[in-house]
Amino acid sequence: MATIEELLQYGREQLEKSGNEYAKYERKVLLEEVLGCNYMYMLMNGSEEVEACKEQQYKDFIAQRCNHYPLQYLLGEAHFMDYTFFVNEDVLIPRNDTEVLVETADELICKWTNSNIKVLDLCCGSGCIGISLKLYHKEIGLVLSDYSKQALEVTRKNLAKYDVKAEVLCGDLFEAFNGRVKLIVSNPPYIERKVIDTLMPEVRDYEPMSALDGGEDGLDFYRRIVKEAPEYLEDGGYLMFEIGHNQAESVRRLMEDRGFLDVQVKKDYAGLDRIVYGHL
Repeated sequence: MATIEELLQYGREQLEKSGNEYAKYERKVLLEEVLGCNYMYMLMNGSEEVEACKEQQYKDFIAQRCNHYPLQYLLGEAHFMDYTFFVNEDVLIPRNDTEVLVETADELICKWTNSNIKVLDLCCGSGCIGISLKLYHKEIGLVLSDYSKQALEVTRKNLAKYDVKAEVLCGDLFEAFNGRVKLIVSNPPYIERKVIDTLMPEVRDYEPMSALDGGEDGLDFYRRIVKEAPEYLEDGGYLMFEIGHNQAESVRRLMEDRGFLDVQVKKDYAGLDRIVYGHL
């Protein structure tokens, strides 16, 4: 049987061979997951032998990661905002860029005094956007909607994890929704079809294609949502999108042509255009 120290060394060597620049970090995270202990314990008990079944599980994890299977899917969770959300291959892995969407929506909600505010998270995936907003603002009503039944199973797990109450709908965009809301937030598929093959293998080969492919120019879902959204927004209601870094002007024009006012663009932490929003 191998020791903890030997497995850590094995993991680092294999991951570095695969070109993983975070090998030193990921090898320990995966061994923590297998052994159910923290890194400090591993450092203090490096000579401890690991059961054969756990050794094999760890080596299987390392092999999968060397084939670019996403770390978050191996762990079954991803960090987003102040929380940890369940994820699997049925949903996109939450990204730091999307936190700007939540922060911008949070700023808007903080300005509203009406306790009857209702928010719709459209194309919700794991539910991380809407659930984060509900955890910050327990008074709001929340609706989560997605086309994928499998994705909504993940959504429900995350709702249960944080004991969040929300209406969960399955349908093509607004298909299953009736009524009006103060705010629609959405991170729809927006990758141009022609560039999907150039994405990182972790994304291209494992994340759900239906959540990535935005059509030939990446704007298919923005066109549909912008066209239909006014029917589901209250007077003065807001529509807020995450966008690709080169889509700000196109999405802004779509919204302005549909009658949205004061359409603004907000940058992410890397200084790239990331959020477009406006109101009726």
